[in-house]
Amino acid sequence: MLLCSSSAFALDPSLDVSQYAHTAWKIRDGFTEGPIQAIAQTPDGYLWLGTESGLLRFDGVRAVPWQPPGEHLPSNHVSALMVAHDGTLLIGTLKGLATWKDSRLTHYPEVAGQRILMLRQDRHGTVWFGEVGSGRLCAVQAAKVQCERDERFGRWVLAVYEDRAGNLWITTQTGLWRWKPGPPERYAYPPLTTEANDLIEDDSGRILLAANGGSVPRLQGDKLERHPVPGINPASRPSRFLRTSDGSLWISTFDGLVHLHQGKADVFGLADGLSGNPYVIFEDREGSVWVSTSGGLDRFREYTFPLVSTKQGLSNPLAWGILATADGSIWVATANGLNRWHDGRITYYGKSPVPPHDRRTSVPLLETVARSLGVDDRGRPWAAITDGVVYFEGGRFIRVPGLPGGNVGAFAPDGFGNMWVSLQDVALFYRAAGGAVERFPWNQLGQQHYAASALLPDRSQRGVWIGFWAGGVGYFKDGRILASYTAADGLGGGAVTDLRFGEQGAVWAATEGGLSRIQGGRVVTLNAKNGLPCDPVHWSMEDEDRSVWLFTPCGLVRLARSELDAWLNDPMRTIRVTVFDASDGVAKMATIGSYGPHVTRTADGKLWFATRDGITRIDPRRLPHNDLPPPVHIEQITADGKVYDAGSRALRLPARVRDLAIDYTALSLVAPEKVRFRIKLEGQDKDWRELVNERHVRYTNLPPKDYRFVVKASNNSGVWNEDGASLAFTIPPAFHETTWFRALCIAILAALLWATYRIRVGVLERHQRQMEQHQAEITALNERLMKAQEEERTRIAGELHDGVLQQLTTVALNLGAVKYQVPPGSPANTEIDGVQDKLIEIGTGIRQLSHDLHPASLHEAGLPKALSSYCGEFSKTRGIPVSCEADSDVKELSPGAALALYRIAQEALGNVAKHSKAKQVRVRLMRADGVVRLTVSDDGIGFVPGRGGDSGGVGLVNMRERVRQLDGTLELESEPGRGTIVRAEVPFRPA
Repeated sequence: MLLCSSSAFALDPSLDVSQYAHTAWKIRDGFTEGPIQAIAQTPDGYLWLGTESGLLRFDGVRAVPWQPPGEHLPSNHVSALMVAHDGTLLIGTLKGLATWKDSRLTHYPEVAGQRILMLRQDRHGTVWFGEVGSGRLCAVQAAKVQCERDERFGRWVLAVYEDRAGNLWITTQTGLWRWKPGPPERYAYPPLTTEANDLIEDDSGRILLAANGGSVPRLQGDKLERHPVPGINPASRPSRFLRTSDGSLWISTFDGLVHLHQGKADVFGLADGLSGNPYVIFEDREGSVWVSTSGGLDRFREYTFPLVSTKQGLSNPLAWGILATADGSIWVATANGLNRWHDGRITYYGKSPVPPHDRRTSVPLLETVARSLGVDDRGRPWAAITDGVVYFEGGRFIRVPGLPGGNVGAFAPDGFGNMWVSLQDVALFYRAAGGAVERFPWNQLGQQHYAASALLPDRSQRGVWIGFWAGGVGYFKDGRILASYTAADGLGGGAVTDLRFGEQGAVWAATEGGLSRIQGGRVVTLNAKNGLPCDPVHWSMEDEDRSVWLFTPCGLVRLARSELDAWLNDPMRTIRVTVFDASDGVAKMATIGSYGPHVTRTADGKLWFATRDGITRIDPRRLPHNDLPPPVHIEQITADGKVYDAGSRALRLPARVRDLAIDYTALSLVAPEKVRFRIKLEGQDKDWRELVNERHVRYTNLPPKDYRFVVKASNNSGVWNEDGASLAFTIPPAFHETTWFRALCIAILAALLWATYRIRVGVLERHQRQMEQHQAEITALNERLMKAQEEERTRIAGELHDGVLQQLTTVALNLGAVKYQVPPGSPANTEIDGVQDKLIEIGTGIRQLSHDLHPASLHEAGLPKALSSYCGEFSKTRGIPVSCEADSDVKELSPGAALALYRIAQEALGNVAKHSKAKQVRVRLMRADGVVRLTVSDDGIGFVPGRGGDSGGVGLVNMRERVRQLDGTLELESEPGRGTIVRAEVPFRPA
């Protein structure tokens, strides 16, 4: 933060107009359709411009034609504008008067059709104006107009003015009138004066007239007399006055714009860049001065750093070196000679011809151009000229013997009356106070020609620091370099252009690679990585507040002491700096010359530096600061090409907006190009967007919802208007985006889905019925097949029992009869016995097979007893112990289900016998919860389910089919080495 700053509400009156920042908007570039005849500024910050073709509203960037919504001004030719104390905008035209306040236009029929050229308000709030043609004087008070016609006025009343004492003055065709208070008094115009377009008080309180006739008449006692005014000549013809808040008097003339302050005058005309012949002069709320001309509109504002150049008396704008001396003088070496600025006047010591200047005195003492400058320990300025070195004393220049002239890069007094001199293409010289000169060629110092660019004497050690063009810094003492620092040590790379001491003996070096600090053998460099706008630094200088100023190709940089100290504590830190550019009066320079010094500090704490355009002043304790936060406005919103009033409280836009544009502005007219904005569309943007001098934003394809656009802005000094402006608007949904339409679509979709569902269910139900029918048919077929299978088994069992078994019995009996016919002891008896045993064994197998095919006990005793009987026979036949538990309640099971479970048990036990290698089998038949459950488990070798070869394959399929026909389930559990479990469940259906 600045310890002290000046307000931006007024210009520095001590400056010439040419030293202000000047911007012109020209008619030929399309700014307006004709000359501007009136200027005013309303409390909202807008600048209003009256032209022959209408009224314009200007925000510093855009001049927009303005008409009251739905109404019209008395005439498009706007000739007078004024803003009253209550903020009302008064608009005088060639056909009457209107006012604009609170979005309301008021006409005054009392003066309809009258030409109004000037409006003034007195201290009591009454607005006065005169009419051209009728010669009436009119007053507006409480929204009423009262006009008075006095024959003594003639045909016109042009100007109205209230002085400091409260007297009301008017200029008419017949002369100057003091109208009130008291009886009117007339003062005749001096000879050759026929009209006066404006009037004002001078510094002493006397009335001045802007009149024709080649002078500025002044009221002296009771008479108007011709009064010479600096800058005004007989052909000037002044037309308008303005007393600005800094006390300066500005006058529009045919010769240009005249600026008067404390008796000093300067003129700014067409040759200086004025857009045309000046007319109306106006000062805005931020202190800028606006001038309407025949060619456009010009603005004058104060530069942060004013420039002194040829307009102020320098002999040439190209300044090579600058030096302040103890007597308050500033010496400037320019391209055509040496200048000395002292007490506001410049003395030129060269012999080159220069144009005459009222602030310059020429004293041709130097035959050649001065280049580098220096000052010795006695305070005498030194200058390097083509053929030697001179110093100034007693009003004359004295040659220094023993020092050649040429490209002297720097002078450096050592504090003991001696002087170090760097002659760039020769050597380093040391001139003792007694006149002896030592010479140290650059090649002895390890350097080539044009070696040294900066010198810094070390008065405590009697050495000197040298900065080299080729890069690097060395410490020279006793004829040799004792220490050197290069980029390898952390020094900024490239040429070293400036050296200075800092605190605790630190050496600061300005280099092409940054600002380097050398202390105690340690080097750190500040550059763009740490926050500078760019790497190269031309020079550095500390002010009285210990802030450091750097001149870089990117502009002038101010580095606050707190930031510098923070960086020294942490060289990796990124610092905050203030950068001043062309808009602040700083001309950027990519490089600087080899002569110097480039910067100097005067006893009053001001810094001065040399540029190609002159010399620039830095006053660290008076940096203009604009404290006024800019008013922010949202001007209009455009949706799909149609403009809507941004003043509406609840703006409802059409549905289906595809292209939305919002125009906004901030009214800081000092430097509109430096206005920063923060914008956010609530409902769309997640974060703030920061923009510089962009006053238009566009959005596309915004969804329907409520939005709020918010904009904030800051002025050229970074002062923010945090309140900003906002605009709420709604984009309604199209009919297809409404809730009821969505609900209808959902209902239709639900109906379609329900219909689709019902159709699908119907199809599935039909398929289900068909499947059930097919399943029933398959089941019936399976049942018939199984029934046929059982019938076939029964038939086969009967034939085996009644046929084959009976025949085997007969054969056995016949063999017995044959045996009795064979002699006892015959070998045949043995054979016959073996055949009989075989027949008995076959009979037993056939009897078992017949029983298996048709278990008679199942039909006679029921499933529990039949299963128990079969388990016993299986254990007996197969030699595997079987534990059988059969619930007697299962006896009532239907024959089909009983047969199926019996066959499943047969199949499971058969698999045990064939595959399991079991040592024990358990069979359980239980009835519970409406189902019959059969479980067959063994402790055999088990298998991996899914492998057909291990599970019996076809047998398992048969078991599943039998259970499925009964709407039951079959489960198989087995693991290698863990045995096998078969579970079958079927619904209990009684017989």
